[in-house]
Amino acid sequence: MKISKMSKNINDLIRKYALLNASKFGKAKVESILGSIISEDPDVKKNIDDVKKLAKQIVDEINKLSADKINSELSKYSFERKVREEHKELPTLKNPVLRFAPSPSGPLHLGHSYVLGLNHLIAKRNNGKLILRIEDTNPENIYDKAYDLILEDANWLTNNGVSEVFIQSDRLGYYYDAAEKLVELGKAYVCLCSSDEFREYSTKMQDCPDRKISVKENQERFAKMFSEYKAGQAVLRIKTSMQNPNPAMRDFPLMRINEHSHPRKGTEFRLWPLMNLAVAVDDHLMGITHILRGKDHMDNEKRQMFIFDYLSWKKPETYYVGRINFKDMELSATQTRLAIERGEYSGWSDIRLPFLQAFKKRGYKPEALLRYAEEMGINETDKLVSKEEYFKLLNSFNKDLIDAKTFRYFFIEEPVKIVVKGAPKQKLELNLHPDNKKGGRKFQTNEDFYIERADLDKIKKLKEGSLIRLMDCLNFIKKNVQGSKTSGKGIEGMEFIFDSKEYEIFKEKGELTAHWLPVDAKQTKEFVLLKEDGTKMKGKGEALLEKLNPGTTVQFERKAFVTKQRDEETGEEVFWWWHK
Repeated sequence: MKISKMSKNINDLIRKYALLNASKFGKAKVESILGSIISEDPDVKKNIDDVKKLAKQIVDEINKLSADKINSELSKYSFERKVREEHKELPTLKNPVLRFAPSPSGPLHLGHSYVLGLNHLIAKRNNGKLILRIEDTNPENIYDKAYDLILEDANWLTNNGVSEVFIQSDRLGYYYDAAEKLVELGKAYVCLCSSDEFREYSTKMQDCPDRKISVKENQERFAKMFSEYKAGQAVLRIKTSMQNPNPAMRDFPLMRINEHSHPRKGTEFRLWPLMNLAVAVDDHLMGITHILRGKDHMDNEKRQMFIFDYLSWKKPETYYVGRINFKDMELSATQTRLAIERGEYSGWSDIRLPFLQAFKKRGYKPEALLRYAEEMGINETDKLVSKEEYFKLLNSFNKDLIDAKTFRYFFIEEPVKIVVKGAPKQKLELNLHPDNKKGGRKFQTNEDFYIERADLDKIKKLKEGSLIRLMDCLNFIKKNVQGSKTSGKGIEGMEFIFDSKEYEIFKEKGELTAHWLPVDAKQTKEFVLLKEDGTKMKGKGEALLEKLNPGTTVQFERKAFVTKQRDEETGEEVFWWWHK
């Protein structure tokens, strides 16, 4: 084996992508990782046969590992983004027509937001047009509510930038016309072989006997597909070459009979186009000029180009993007739908889900998701992105958009009452925002305050005599005392003695800052905070929070940005955690 002539890191490179493939799909496959390996190190093509042999050895070894072991090893590898020099910036085009074409298995998730975001940005910046096309020609995997949810999500992300909306199940006549034309030209035929029989012909690179029948007989057979043939008995195939070195290109199917009831069409139709025919026809008729494809659709593009060539249609220009594999996040709409039905989630807007319905309810700005898409760019390299890494970048973009105009309030999680002995009575008016000096938050304070349990635990670790500040209020000294946790002398072995009010004094020798609330039922109300993991935490917040309308975003000081929502079932008002 000529491995020595290749990259010194070829073993490591193969192992990295084999682990990624196994992590995603349970088992790794050699053919599934070769593209990523070649993309990262094109020199391996010079010794591809040797690479395949080595890859098989490594894949066989990895497939024997447990899922935990696979993920543990995978975490050691870096999947840094490599952007092609010519694609660092989004392309400059003249009045492009682009399309975003999801299937209606569920609403849009953050993976969709990347591709839709790129399409939208390219169209917007080039005075172009963006078409939303819902591809629903497979009656068996459709969630009927997805039609409306997809349109809602797409309009939210693009700020109503979708120019036109098409649904493929409304366009069957166009696909029938194209199929009839291909039959008439002798470029397609109705195959009556079973799937096993055709697979054997393909494996042996032999023509199916039905390939040789006349155009007239094919036309008669095609007519029978609408009513006479049973499901699985007849398939319309395009003529390519049964000797094509790529098995995926050998007389692939264009239409099949499917009598499963369609959510929108019922059983009105039984002859349905497969993806490549429907996509090619629609891209032509809709005047699509540029296509953004996942690079895993390279074979599908080649299939569609047969149709374009046979029907003498102008071909669109294609850009490829690699897959962003989001680690620790379930993006399958089908699996998520089942989990919702089992009661594991409250719905598509559950705070734990990576779907746009949830992102919107939490308060994320669509511009942040668009900035993420642009940051990733048109890039063919596959990338593994952890949940932590994804939200760190997205949240930084989002914070840039909202920080300057989001009001601040105190919220005390796990409140503990403390007494600051000698604290003067005060009337305070705090600003709603550091840049807004108009006040708006009024308090009356004395010796009694609520602070967070976490802050109290930090104070306990400070040495005696430490100076602690209650934000924008006062400074106090920690004093250690003997006695029970809640004796008259203090709390948990400590007393707090008023020192001063000025922040400048704290700046010189202060140890810790805590946010607070007065112990007063009129100034302080109980609220619920829904956290990222779906758990609810009761705490105390400023009474002003009660007056905020649902959908309002605020910042809980020193904690997080949150959005007020009203629970649709209980009517309870809850603050949804957003990000820090």
